[in-house]
Amino acid sequence: MRPVALLTGKTRGISRPVSGALVLAATLAALSQPAFAQTKMIVGLTQFNEVAPVMIAKEEGFFAKHGLDVTIQLIPLNSLMPAALQSESIQIASLTPPVLLQAADGGLDLVAIAGGAVGGKTDTNFGVVARPEAGIKDAADFAGKKVGVPGIGATLQVLFRKWLTVKGVDYNKVTFIETPFPQMPDMLKGGSVDAVVSANPFMGRIIDAKIGNLVTNMAPDMPVGMASFFYSSTRDWATKHADAVKAFREAIAEGVAFAGSNLDGARADFGKHVKLPPPVLATIVFTGLNAEPTVPSLAVWIDTMNEQKMLKTKVVAQNLILP
Repeated sequence: MRPVALLTGKTRGISRPVSGALVLAATLAALSQPAFAQTKMIVGLTQFNEVAPVMIAKEEGFFAKHGLDVTIQLIPLNSLMPAALQSESIQIASLTPPVLLQAADGGLDLVAIAGGAVGGKTDTNFGVVARPEAGIKDAADFAGKKVGVPGIGATLQVLFRKWLTVKGVDYNKVTFIETPFPQMPDMLKGGSVDAVVSANPFMGRIIDAKIGNLVTNMAPDMPVGMASFFYSSTRDWATKHADAVKAFREAIAEGVAFAGSNLDGARADFGKHVKLPPPVLATIVFTGLNAEPTVPSLAVWIDTMNEQKMLKTKVVAQNLILP
């Protein structure tokens, strides 16, 4: 019989033999360990501050800890996401309530699987900015003006129309032009629009560059508890991947907690995905973050959209929140 080959190890610079039996035992022990297979998913996000918990969970390892391999895909228009979900190009999306509700109204079977953020009276992350030459000082001045919104029928347009209604102005007298966030500064500069309804970080950059002046944050005049968005998926995918949905919720909750306790770290994680100049990134705040999807936070949107005659069928909030 041929002798067992010996490997050589070193301890403090002294060579010593390592038996083949020990090597074999170590190899078998390693092979006996269960493989850690992570569930892969692509999460589509629109670039606004409140999606930071996904980026935090990615950068801080919360997704990996919960067995998820997450790829982040930035998508410029929220209205594009339902089609991406249906085609399985992405598995989860940060859907705004109007987009989620209109998709449901149109027959798509989408559900909210986790909460994103809930607006409050002191929220300063969104508002209306007007170019100085437009002479817009209050709600009445918007009549006859052209206003850029990031999407027709999207969250910010719905909120702005509600704000005008609260202020006694007929929003039908305003011309709305779809204007993606990155194009808002140029549209204001060139006079293509008189004002834009925007959100941070884009709104802050417009104001800091003195391209436009803040007219209103709108939040003080909005109903309490309106969700800014929900992390959503198709019901079919969510049902088949219940464990992954649970893991996603838990990781997002950890991201929310991290943002509340480590603002600088949260800004750094956010900045790795949304490229911003350091002075702008240093002003970013994350308000109203809430990982729990609730029926009331969606129901108030149904009421608002029914007031604006945006829904053709009876949409029930409880049916769209995944337990």
